[in-house]
Amino acid sequence: MSEVLVVGSLAYDSVKTPSGTAAKSLGGSANYFAVAASLFAPVRVVGVVGEDYSAEDKAVLIKRNVDLTGMQTVPGKTFHWEGTYEQNLNEAVTLKTELNVFAHFNPSLPASYRNSSFVFLANIDPDLQLQVLSQVEKPLFVGMDSMNFWINSKQEELKKVLRKVDIVFMNETEAKMLTQTSNTIRAIKAVAALGPKFVVLKKGEYGSTLYSPGHGFYQTPALPIESVVDPTGAGDSFAGGFFGTLAAAGAKVPEWNDLKAATLAGTVMSSQTIQDFSLNALAKVDRSLFDMQLLQLKQMM
Repeated sequence: MSEVLVVGSLAYDSVKTPSGTAAKSLGGSANYFAVAASLFAPVRVVGVVGEDYSAEDKAVLIKRNVDLTGMQTVPGKTFHWEGTYEQNLNEAVTLKTELNVFAHFNPSLPASYRNSSFVFLANIDPDLQLQVLSQVEKPLFVGMDSMNFWINSKQEELKKVLRKVDIVFMNETEAKMLTQTSNTIRAIKAVAALGPKFVVLKKGEYGSTLYSPGHGFYQTPALPIESVVDPTGAGDSFAGGFFGTLAAAGAKVPEWNDLKAATLAGTVMSSQTIQDFSLNALAKVDRSLFDMQLLQLKQMM
């Protein structure tokens, strides 16, 4: 079993959906990723929080045996995002972004993290993603996430990161925006042509598509969920389940079949996240529940 390093935001989210609201609840890409990945493999977190970040919220990761050596606590308030989901639960509308201590985040990897085999660069400034990569010694497999903000504001820097990673996770809107194409299949292929060996296209309730120029497409449906409460963090939970599964297989470069299995794990973890606000549902997932949901997914396929 290998370890997974994640660098991303540790945040508080205020979310409104058709199911209700949650004010300043635990969120952030690194939190969702770490809780999902830690079900399968050891996780190391690099991020920054303010003095308002409670011991109770930190305990969510500690309970999962996540290594918090790389978590910085500095004076000020923790990053806060406020958003709403209307009828389209696949797209959030951002109402407010308060960077707070995250505005001056300078990811510095502890010495014990630099030998990490699996590295996930969550949705942060591409310059910071490059900064992290320069500190990791010889990773076996590197993944990244991004968003439309970076595609619009730092596209050249983003493309530099794409040339250095093995896999990228994007949703349909982001892939089409980056490649300036309206066709999903052409967009996936165009993203792969920018450098990564593999692309995962996240499609919400319609599942996901894994693509490799050498292997083609692998389509995974979403698990049928009757009540979607809060989609926030679903993509990061998917990536966490994905990378955790790869790391659980040991210190080896993943092959196509490994990635297909990781896609199924990511699908299960994201399906749990959306059933409650914040990390409430995700944090309750154990191996028994996971195995049951994975079996259901395989039977569907």
